[in-house]
Amino acid sequence: MTLGQHGALTVRWSATLLAAGLLAGCGTGETGLQRDAARQLQARVLEVTQATSQNDPATALRALEGLEAELEDAQSRGGISDERRRSITTIAAAVRADLTDAMAKTEQAKARAEEEARQAAEQAAAQTPPAQEAPAPSTVQPSGEDKGKKDNQGKGKDSG
Repeated sequence: MTLGQHGALTVRWSATLLAAGLLAGCGTGETGLQRDAARQLQARVLEVTQATSQNDPATALRALEGLEAELEDAQSRGGISDERRRSITTIAAAVRADLTDAMAKTEQAKARAEEEARQAAEQAAAQTPPAQEAPAPSTVQPSGEDKGKKDNQGKGKDSG
């Protein structure tokens, strides 16, 4: 399934915000994100951005789920502050909403196109003239011997 041009741009923009939100000042303790956690999260963000750039929202959503799992894991290990996790989660939620919206619009457009194709096929079928009857088989003149048999067959039944 592919996204429309507008939907793809919106999702790419959101994924870019996600990457920017994660990468801004990463790697220092002052930013609330440890270097190892930052590398793992960056790999997940890259998966999301690649999938969105390829107009593959289903893969992008799976990658986003992986990112959210990494966020929880990083927080449980102390690799990310709660404040930093919340800011990334907020951006991730916006990306998810954009992906979901884009997928819904794509599905609607697909359903609309299928319905239009069905209606066009029905209309074409209604406008097609009915099939003409096959021409009657050509009559072959019976030979003289057969002709006599046929003539005699009908005479005996009526007289009687």
